[in-house]
This record gives sequence, structure tokens and C-alpha cells, in this order.
Amino acid sequence: MKKTLFLLALVFSITSLSAQDKDWFHKDEKVDGVRGISTLEAYKWLNNRAAKDTILVAVIDSGVDEEHEDLKSVMWHNPKESSVNGIDEDKNGYTDDVFGWNFIGGKDGRNIKQDTYEITREVVRLRALYANTEVNETNRADYMKFKEMEEEVERKKEEFTEQYNQVKGFAMAAENAEKTLKTHLNGEIDMDKLGEIQSEDPQIVMAVRIFSVLKDNGMDMAGLKEYIEYVQNRAEYVYNTEFDPRDIVGDDINNVADKFYGNSDVTGPDASHGTHVSGIIAAARNNGIGMDGIASAVKIIAVRAVPNGDERDKDVANAIRYAVDRGARIINMSFGKGQSPNKQAVDEAIAYAESKNVLLIHAAGNDGKSIDVEENFPSPIYQNGTRPANWIEVGASGPLPNFVADFSNYGNQNVDIFAPGVDVYSTVPNNKYQNNQGTSMAAPMVAGVAALVLSHYPNLTAVQLKKVILDSAVNYGQEEVTRPGTVTEENTTGEKVKFESLCRTGGFLNALTALKLAAQMR
Repeated sequence: MKKTLFLLALVFSITSLSAQDKDWFHKDEKVDGVRGISTLEAYKWLNNRAAKDTILVAVIDSGVDEEHEDLKSVMWHNPKESSVNGIDEDKNGYTDDVFGWNFIGGKDGRNIKQDTYEITREVVRLRALYANTEVNETNRADYMKFKEMEEEVERKKEEFTEQYNQVKGFAMAAENAEKTLKTHLNGEIDMDKLGEIQSEDPQIVMAVRIFSVLKDNGMDMAGLKEYIEYVQNRAEYVYNTEFDPRDIVGDDINNVADKFYGNSDVTGPDASHGTHVSGIIAAARNNGIGMDGIASAVKIIAVRAVPNGDERDKDVANAIRYAVDRGARIINMSFGKGQSPNKQAVDEAIAYAESKNVLLIHAAGNDGKSIDVEENFPSPIYQNGTRPANWIEVGASGPLPNFVADFSNYGNQNVDIFAPGVDVYSTVPNNKYQNNQGTSMAAPMVAGVAALVLSHYPNLTAVQLKKVILDSAVNYGQEEVTRPGTVTEENTTGEKVKFESLCRTGGFLNALTALKLAAQMR
């Protein structure tokens, strides 16, 4: 049980930071001794200079809580839609798209929360194909690849089902332990003071042991619940070949040309991820509550296209096109997957964004692998081998001394830049805040800085803005870092490499230097 918890604690541990450290990623290494992106120094350099334009940033994600106390003032309101009244007032085909659009919802108001992984959907498709196709020398290699995929899906489902059955029992014991300790302490449980609890009552002794297991694995009850959801999702949904929620949407998933489907519910059933991303970019600054986003002159267009599972290529393509057509100058995409059966549709949408001068920012992924070697979609390479000029791929860093996040994907060909993605404090639904980690948090750092720069220098093209972000990155190329994915229980120090081997620029995002460079280019 403890080994199982240890593996997932790497994903779901929520570090308890002191109040002064919650904004670590805004700080400056020279001024504060913290390797952040220098947001605070950037605003000092601006010296209260007003932005010249308000920048629309689209967040394609799981949904955004548009009523959050730190976001409602920065949410985009479609000027041509007066309210949610069932009338398509601007006649754009998306009825009541007041805050944005939801491509994984149905016209009846239902929403997809869970979906399968792309590999699972491919196994379903190929099973049907080979059920009526004779295997011969021509297609044998493809058939064997299908059988490997089928075996992986079945193995993963079995593995997570076993983990889920294990952790359910531990979770019940932990819930009882929580009640026991709260009653004994007559209040909340301080994980750092478990050793001070003295009792001869066997129930209390056992409760302390259970909570000690959680603490040893860097978790609390909230982290345990997240872990259970993670395992359950993989056991019951993402690797389940019999699960298909697409009838909720009611579209023809094979018709990638169809774009008028979904509903106007941009929050959906689980907006935690998208709300956190949006807060990093644009949470209201200097309002005395919660946290400060990076950019002040920004409006967030919420586009829901990412379920708990893999997003569909059709939805991603339509989400990009929708955001571009609503006037977004920057699109944040904190999602990814290992296969892309309709990559052409996504490539065409990326090219459309490029033609409309829109910058796309994408999270590199959290598998601790090289995406120069293993594919990660959507990708910064078109099917013909060329690269979109309006794309930035982002890896994740953390506070010193662990500069490069162990989970981050990397690649000195396909990852452009690194940005903070560890212990990032931001908004989550219902006026709450928490620390999350992932390249999902690093990408909106770049989106936020890009929006900050563009709001002061709005004449920059997407290509120029990309150049500003990358050319202004602080170069740590010669610094020795730990290659992600190489730290193990046996090798606690991992493999040491030069940072320049992990991304094209060998650089780290910096708001101050980006603004200064943009000032020279105007």
C-alpha cells in the first residue's frame, strides 16, 4: 500500500507554503534569491504605465469558473450576446456564448466529465476493423501494433482496478481515522504535530498510524481523495473500452467538418484545472484577495474541450477556430496526449490561427520523457514536417535548488522554453485557491507574460511576440540539472545534463527582460 501511495504522491502532493512563498514564481532571482519570472520587477519597470490594449486570451481547458472572486472581473463577455436567453443574438452558430463555448456538452445541458484515452478509442476502432478484415502480409505489422495497444489497455485497466480496490479500503480507514482524531483534538489535524498526540486508546493510536502513512507520502486527506479519483478514473473510464460518453454531445464524432455543437456552459462539472490555469494568466491584480495573475489588461475567453481523459482532435480543432474567430490574440493549451488520429484537422486549425496572427502556447506534458523521441499531441510539427511559426512549447521548472521539474517532458528540438510549474498557487472553483504542479501551470506563465507584453506593445505580430518571449529568456544552458524522469528510489540524484539539452533556447521565462526587448522592437 505504501509503495502505491508513494508513486501517486508525486502527482498529488500539495505542498504547504508559507504566505510569503505563495507568489514565488513572480519573484526575481537577483532581487529575491528566487528563480521566478520577475513579474514584480516588470511592473516596477513599467512604473504605472497604462497598457495600450486589453488582450483576449483563450483558455482551452476543462472549463473555467467564471464567477470566481478573482476571475469574474477578467472574464470576456461577448459584446454581441446580451444574456443567456436561448437566442443566438450574434448569429455565429453558438447560442448564448456569453463567456465562451463548451464543445463537450450537449444541447440538453448535459456535459461530458469523463472520457477515454485516445489509445482506448483506437483499440475500439481497430477491433471493429480487424473483426471484418483478414490479416495478411500487407497489414500484419499494423495488426501487431494494434495487438500491442490492446494488450497495454487491458493491462492498464487491470492494474488501476487493483490499485483502486486497494486504496478504497485504506480510504475508508483514513476517513474513520480523521473523525477519531478530530474528536480527540477537538479541532483540525496538524500533520506536523502527529507525534505529539499521546493516547493509550487503540483507536487513536491506529488513527495516528494511518495519518503518519499519509504524511510519510507527502499527502493529506485532500491529496488522498484526489489520488482515489485519479485511480478510479483510470480503472472505470479512460482504459474502459466499453465506455463512450459521446452521445451526450450528440454530434457525429467522425465528421471533423462539423463545428456547431456543444453548449454555452463554460464551467462544466469539473473546472478546477481550467480555473487554475486562468488564475495564473489573469487573476485580478492588487485586489487584496487570493493571488495575483501575471497580466492585468487581459480578458479570458473560456473554451471547454478537455474532459477527464483525452481530448478529441475534432474538439481541439474547433476550439482553436472558435477562439480565433472571437478575437483571441493568445491561446493557452494545457493538455496533451500520445496519439492524434485526426491530426490534419488540428494542423489546419493551427495554420488558421497562424494566418490570423494568433500565438499558441502548449504544455509539453508530464511524463518525464523526451518529446523529440516520443510523440506528444497536439505537436509543434505539421504533418509535412514544417513547424508553425506561432507556437511555443513549454516545459516546467520549480523553485531552486530543483530547477527542472522531474515530471516535465523535455526536448532540445521540440520544447522551446521552461517556466514555473511546481507549487503554483492559483484559483480553483468556488472562490478557493490551491497549489498545483505540471507543465499545465508552466504554459499559462508564458501566456501571461505574452499577454502582458502584448498589452503594452499591441502592434507586435504573433511571430514577433514569440521571438520576444524566446529571445528574452534568461539563458541557463550551461547549468547542470537533473534530466526529468531519471530520479528513482535507487538513483536519488538522477542523471545530470546541461540545461541546454532539454529545450531549444536553454532559456527560462522572464517578464522583465521580455518587456525590455519588446520596447526595443516597437
